[in-house]
Amino acid sequence: MKRWLPTPLISISLLLLWLMLNQSIAPAHLLLGAIIGIAIPLLIAPLRPTPVKVSRPLTIIRLTAHSLVEILRSCFNVCMLILFRRDRLNTQFIRIPLDLRDPHGLAVLACIINSTPGTVWVEIIPGSSDLALHVFDLHDADWWVDMIKTKLERPLIDIFEQEKP
Repeated sequence: MKRWLPTPLISISLLLLWLMLNQSIAPAHLLLGAIIGIAIPLLIAPLRPTPVKVSRPLTIIRLTAHSLVEILRSCFNVCMLILFRRDRLNTQFIRIPLDLRDPHGLAVLACIINSTPGTVWVEIIPGSSDLALHVFDLHDADWWVDMIKTKLERPLIDIFEQEKP
């Protein structure tokens, strides 16, 4: 079964999407939707990343809550900077050494950082594991390093890189 339907939920979703787009449950549409639902997951199987091993759901909830609070705080701060202090901005790049190695964890970290107004994930510096981060108005580089290491990276290491008991 896994050979023909490597991802059954995606196959069913494609079939239902096909039927909704055609607004018909005719036998021809059912057959074509089933063929699409089987063929597309088989064709894209080599493109799928490695399976994700996620653990610690409470850590995920804490990380999500902290990220949302940080995004809202940054929205307010960037808004105030743009409205009232345009001429006194201290825009800089900083380096943050990362211990996180899991590609899924790095992707989540990049999403969180890029979702936070005033920060942009630039790159992982070649030849090192340092993150180049652009900060819109930098006052304390150590605060940024500490915040990303403790509030974002540490929970992501716990979620993605810890062995399950």
